[in-house]
Amino acid sequence: MTSQVTSQALVYTYTVELIPTEPDGYSVHVPALPGVVTSGGTVEEALAMAREAIGLHLEGLREDGVEFPIEPPARRRERVRVPIHIAA
Repeated sequence: MTSQVTSQALVYTYTVELIPTEPDGYSVHVPALPGVVTSGGTVEEALAMAREAIGLHLEGLREDGVEFPIEPPARRRERVRVPIHIAA
């Protein structure tokens, strides 16, 4: 008789901030995981690098016995335009 060990993958979702860099490319920050920063030449590359960096970070936390941070509920962000009158 043989037994099979199965594992389940849990999916965690984190918001990433893509910040355009000069002359081209994107820097990626993960607000819920301070210190997780990466970059890529295109949006797709930057997101792939972010997935890898997040995965490595979470693996390190798991190995250290630390619970994974749960992202807080999304904040609503709006842009507002503010006219400033400058005297001539």
